[in-house]
Amino acid sequence: MLPGAWSGARAEVPVVTDARLAGDEKETRLVLDLSRKVDIRAFTLADPYRVVVDLSQVNFQLPERIGERGRGLVKAFRFGLVMQGGSRIVIDVARPVRVEKAFVLDASSSQPARLVLELGATDRDSFMRNLAVENRAARQSSLARKPQDAAGQPTTRPDNDPRPVVVIDPGHGGIDTGTRAPDGLEEKVIVLDFAMLLRDKIEKTGKYRVVLTRSDDTFIPLNERVRLARSHQAQLFISIHCDALAKGEGEAQGATVYTMSDKASDSEAAKLADQENKADVIAGVDLSSEAEDIADILIDLAQRETKTFSVHFARTLVGQLKVSARLHKHPLKSAGFIVLRAPDVPSVLVELGYVSNEQDLKQLTSDAWRSKVGDTIVHAINMFFATRLAGGNAGAAAGKN
Repeated sequence: MLPGAWSGARAEVPVVTDARLAGDEKETRLVLDLSRKVDIRAFTLADPYRVVVDLSQVNFQLPERIGERGRGLVKAFRFGLVMQGGSRIVIDVARPVRVEKAFVLDASSSQPARLVLELGATDRDSFMRNLAVENRAARQSSLARKPQDAAGQPTTRPDNDPRPVVVIDPGHGGIDTGTRAPDGLEEKVIVLDFAMLLRDKIEKTGKYRVVLTRSDDTFIPLNERVRLARSHQAQLFISIHCDALAKGEGEAQGATVYTMSDKASDSEAAKLADQENKADVIAGVDLSSEAEDIADILIDLAQRETKTFSVHFARTLVGQLKVSARLHKHPLKSAGFIVLRAPDVPSVLVELGYVSNEQDLKQLTSDAWRSKVGDTIVHAINMFFATRLAGGNAGAAAGKN
């Protein structure tokens, strides 16, 4: 059975029960009702214009699709967990704004605790000046993370464990829900459920150490997923996703396996990569403060070898999936996905199917189908490492598939 959108909520975590907008294009107010007072910090981000409110971890129990329609200066807002102990609200605004007020009122005998955010219209010069002067420290502290993954696992491999490390990356999470099925089921829930099943199956072989980039409904920035794989000296990285087509875009179904390429294999691959690479923007991460992950020009040689191994595994996986899953008409593609950019970790991104397709969605939510496909991926992993650990030529193997 699929877990809920946030299975980690506990009774002691403050609950957000309602949200409402008021105002016009000069001044707009967002008010949230909470079960008790929490600490908050508000700051702004540019290009696109956003207001971010970081707060202690809360359980959002709000009506479905709330925040999708805005008012006044606010175009839309979204919310979710961004790390253990911390939640976030990201507000898309129609123009430059200033945060006039941001505070939380204590609960009274007749009213719940309330988070109040008041925004006022301003010009771009004032917005950018405020961004540079007042918000730099807040942005940096909001991205401060301990050197460990979302599951609290250490970032170094035990010296006495020679088994290869396989990183499984459930896409999206927390404030970034991913795509959504017609019945409201979110991609982040589907892929986490599958990733945990896959982890258990891989671990059961006893041949590998398995690391999840996230084991709950937490948002993990894209570059951090890459850093996590590299810090664990991973020898394989598999990112799990689902796809969807909007109404009017036609019909598509089946699984697809992607490898990294600066030049996408087709327009559909390019569009998907662009959508997936916006995860950090969706979650209100300030991309301008991200340091370049790769700075050494010598890494180019490692990237070439890594790409060869990635293509080898992708072709092996597609070949195995033919017997257990419906495949897309073009099941092997390439595009510029950020999560596939580790220069020394063979990496693929697997789109399990289309949640916009009724048959695919039925399979994606089937225990039997997930188990069968999980077994297939484990078999492909075994084939990949049998060749690699034996010192086989991955390039030659890839060319024969």
